[in-house]
Amino acid sequence: MADNYLERQREQYEARKAAWEKAKKLGKKKLKTTTKQAPEKTDKNYPKDAE
Repeated sequence: MADNYLERQREQYEARKAAWEKAKKLGKKKLKTTTKQAPEKTDKNYPKDAE
């Protein structure tokens, strides 16, 4: 019984691994990255010079 369980687990693992490697090779799941814009530098962001 334990051998059958281990064999099934191994087969499922191999199937997942093959699917992952195929997707990685084909580059199917590419995520678009967005860049955040830096906040604008204004006088309000900086303390006033002490005179």
